[in-house]
Amino acid sequence: MIHIVDYGLGNVQAFANMYKRLGFEATRAKTAAELTGATKIILPGVGAFDKAMELLDASGMRPVLEDLVVEKKVPVLGICVGMQILASASDEGTSAGLGWIPGRVRSFGSSEESSKLPLPHMGWNDVAPAPGSALFAGLESDARFYFLHSFFFDSSDPAHVSARATYGLNFGCAVSSGNVHGVQFHPEKSHHYGALLLKNFAEL
Repeated sequence: MIHIVDYGLGNVQAFANMYKRLGFEATRAKTAAELTGATKIILPGVGAFDKAMELLDASGMRPVLEDLVVEKKVPVLGICVGMQILASASDEGTSAGLGWIPGRVRSFGSSEESSKLPLPHMGWNDVAPAPGSALFAGLESDARFYFLHSFFFDSSDPAHVSARATYGLNFGCAVSSGNVHGVQFHPEKSHHYGALLLKNFAEL
């Protein structure tokens, strides 16, 4: 079953509703015990990096997530700040991230290409998936998603970047490494594009 991690950040119900419409069983997990039996994990998030890590630690779910994702290789999809905390660290704060995909979260303001553009990067944008990405199957030639963010995931290994978008700077807007995946945009707000991506994740 798909488990949606409810640690106090992110619109958990929106994902549950979308998966119900797609015909998949999904449940929210607010405690470590409720993660039992997870075969797929959605890790949503909005707001600040440090706050996300603080709330995740306070929830008591982090050790179980580490076991499921790192040891048992259960597929996980981090979304928005849920993607950012997959990184090792962030310029936004001082907390260490989960470090499941090596990289650092950086501000658009630190980039010459995007520093003069309004922040946050908000609204629809074209996304260019990497060839062969299972997460973006069926979206290779037509992918548009809704964004709302001021920071982006700067992957240490370009091979982990599974899709790119441009906001002044051409940046990695999705990452994948083994069973760990992340997207910066909001699939739950991206109509049929987001529905297909979430379906693809459920079927990995």
